[in-house]
Amino acid sequence: METQPGLNVYLMTIAGAACWGLIGLFIAPLYAQGFTPWDVVAIRAIFSFIFLLLIMVLFYRKQLRTRLKDHLFFACAGIFSLAFFNYFYFEVFSQSNLSLAVTLLYTGPLFVTILSRIFFKEPLTTRKAWALVFAITGCAFVVGLVPFGQQSIPGKTLLMGVLSGFCYALYSIFTKPVTKRYSALTITTYTFLYTSIFMLVTSDILTKADLFQHADVWGSALLLALVSTVAAYVLYTSGLKYLEAGKASILATIEPIVAVLMGVLFLGDYLHGWQVLGIALVLYSAILVAGRRKRNDFPEK
Repeated sequence: METQPGLNVYLMTIAGAACWGLIGLFIAPLYAQGFTPWDVVAIRAIFSFIFLLLIMVLFYRKQLRTRLKDHLFFACAGIFSLAFFNYFYFEVFSQSNLSLAVTLLYTGPLFVTILSRIFFKEPLTTRKAWALVFAITGCAFVVGLVPFGQQSIPGKTLLMGVLSGFCYALYSIFTKPVTKRYSALTITTYTFLYTSIFMLVTSDILTKADLFQHADVWGSALLLALVSTVAAYVLYTSGLKYLEAGKASILATIEPIVAVLMGVLFLGDYLHGWQVLGIALVLYSAILVAGRRKRNDFPEK
């Protein structure tokens, strides 16, 4: 007889998702010190990779073994998904607010549905169709197109928000071919490897080494990597081992709820009633889609 997961399993899963939701608190101080969103992507990628690699070497060394040809998938996921979805997400946050950024990011599962239909011939069910309707309606409320018919968010910011969701969805397309060969931790570590290499080459982070003289920069960088990446991953996937994917997906929606609360309480975000309704609709659409998907289909935030 199958045993039911204990309370600690649910708490670990919720805690992991909540750690992702705290990300805005660690990014804002880096912006204040003069780092750009692209720099912050570099900081997150490099610090997170170092911590992930240490975990792999100390506890999961055998899982570092991979086939050379699979590194094309890791590199594509690391560059075209992780690097760019983080950049667009952080850029929307810098130009608007955290609540809008996390809501638009949560259009990702809808893009996964569309892309999976194109590349993997997965069926477009009634459930997924309703999720698409809810997501579009929710975004319309959040950005102000509904109920007043006027867009309160600049078009460029809105586009970047949608692109964050699209690039987030690309992770599933690039990593699906290797999910049966490697653990989620192995895939995450190697994708962050290529994200780090790409960011070292394309960002100005090395020329801003003097900014790391500030204690708050080190604190924010370490917390961004340790709390909102590594701890979030370890806690969430530890709970995921004992939960159905549908239950885990529903619990994961605590992330945007925490992010919105952090934005309102600590970062000066202000939400109208219709925007709260819009956020709820987007979250519900994510539950509809993700509730039936496999557990490794989405990237770690």
